[in-house]
Amino acid sequence: MTIGKHLELVRGLGAWTSAAIVVGTMIGTGIFLKPAEMAADAGSVVIVFAAWIVGGGLSLFGALAFAELGAAIPEAGGEYAYLRRGLGPMWGFLFGWMHSIVGRPASMASIAAGLLRFCAFLVPAVAAPIYTRQISMPLSHAPYAFIVTWAQPLAVAALVALTFINYLGVRIGGRVQVILTIIKVTSVAAIIILAFALARPGGAGFHPFLPSSYSAATLTGFFGALAASLWAYDGWEDLNLVGSEIEDPQRNIPRALILGVLFCSAIFMLFSAASHWVLPFATLARSEHVASDVVASISGRNAALWVTLAMAVSALGTLNASTLSGARVPYAMARDGIFFRKTAEIHPRFRTPAGALVFECVLASVFALTGTFEDLTSLFIFAAWIFYGLAVVAMMRLRHTEADLPRPYRCWGYPWVPVVFVMGAVALTITLWLARPVRSSIGLALILSGLVFYRNWRKKLSTSTG
Repeated sequence: MTIGKHLELVRGLGAWTSAAIVVGTMIGTGIFLKPAEMAADAGSVVIVFAAWIVGGGLSLFGALAFAELGAAIPEAGGEYAYLRRGLGPMWGFLFGWMHSIVGRPASMASIAAGLLRFCAFLVPAVAAPIYTRQISMPLSHAPYAFIVTWAQPLAVAALVALTFINYLGVRIGGRVQVILTIIKVTSVAAIIILAFALARPGGAGFHPFLPSSYSAATLTGFFGALAASLWAYDGWEDLNLVGSEIEDPQRNIPRALILGVLFCSAIFMLFSAASHWVLPFATLARSEHVASDVVASISGRNAALWVTLAMAVSALGTLNASTLSGARVPYAMARDGIFFRKTAEIHPRFRTPAGALVFECVLASVFALTGTFEDLTSLFIFAAWIFYGLAVVAMMRLRHTEADLPRPYRCWGYPWVPVVFVMGAVALTITLWLARPVRSSIGLALILSGLVFYRNWRKKLSTSTG
């Protein structure tokens, strides 16, 4: 291994791979799970599609702003580089700390667990317990049942396998991403076409079309559906994390971001419309596997097999994109001397951030084995949007502090587009805070705890360069 100061990452991600990272990350498990949650929250078709449209518009506005940042500052770490340069080193570190220690590892573990849940539908033995232990909890009358199933070590195996693929080279990881993205997009498109071509147009899924009344509950339902849609849209910003490895980033980053978000918005709304076309509204709101129920109602339960395979491939593609992009943040931080030194290592042959890849894989594996990753992920949903908003604030500030910075692409609709995005990010984080005040407070406290490490690393850096 060689420290990143002596070697640089290779620009091996072309236009198609860049697009596959955006689309492959966005089209994950959310498209199969969130339509039911949105229907349950919204209570009417109009509110459901209003949430899809607003969520898509907000994501597009974010992509337009991030396109300017990515084209002007095509560096590893994405938001870390933008916040560091636009708002100051401490803000960049706080994003990187949240992302590297809990945010990305917990997300990877959750995706791996989702992959294994789909596999358990095909092979029920995957969900069988291999270890069970009753643990007495203080101040609790009922003991806590600690259960380990085959899914947990298999989730670790999936994490290790995809980490190894990306360890061998960014081009290999990129090719795998393109293949998996093509498979998942084809599968989703097939479900949409089958739904409209073969299902009887009963229209039961489009009733109630309008809310029965307009009140505070209607607004609450809309924000609940909006939060669910933004979870499905999430992932458009991952391309910026690998900015230093994209070929011709001045053109490929803006194109992949903007066209990728537009394409996924169309796919999401078509899939939602197909689901409503086939299933009654109440059935859709209660569905645990919307895609399986849609196909089952058209072709029978046996057809659910290939749908489950499609969902597994979708999760696999998202996990690969998450693995590929996530390691670049700790690498960039360590390269600047404010993270664990080992994560700055670049493999001398494969030219990948080998140390950071292994680091993220180990943390994700720990979360997968303990089974606490879902709670940890929920802590950081609101924090992610805080940093999305701050990154766009950094973009606007850089327009003044670095007016001469070459900007091959400039954000369309400036300044209104970034301002609307920041306002949306603030509204969303406040809404999530009010919905989960305890978890959000704990999450914020964990993020701020990184300042202790930041001061220590900054002191060592000052000493070594002084």
